[in-house]
Amino acid sequence: MIDMSREDFEDAVRDGLDRIPDELAARMDNVVVLVEDDAPADDPELLGLYEGVPLTERGEFWAAGSLPDRITIFRRPTLAICEDRDEVAEEVAVTVVHEIAHHFGIDDERLHELGWA
Repeated sequence: MIDMSREDFEDAVRDGLDRIPDELAARMDNVVVLVEDDAPADDPELLGLYEGVPLTERGEFWAAGSLPDRITIFRRPTLAICEDRDEVAEEVAVTVVHEIAHHFGIDDERLHELGWA
């Protein structure tokens, strides 16, 4: 497990978000990206989690009063599987893309087909 401060990890998440093409980022709607140290107790090895209503499932009047969707990237599980900072940066970028794909309504099966497992 690599040692990386929360601040440095948050920088890696920001860098991962910066790798998202502008045209795709512009289509993201009502979503916040957060960093948590630990994954949920029932899935301690989870690297990221999307919670919300995918864009493909939102109706015309969905946004009125809705809380933002949440993408959470988990620091400790990510650091546990990485050997160095470059690997952390790459794993975070893949996890960010994976969770954003869920925001766009792409399920795990399709992500596996596309190589973003």
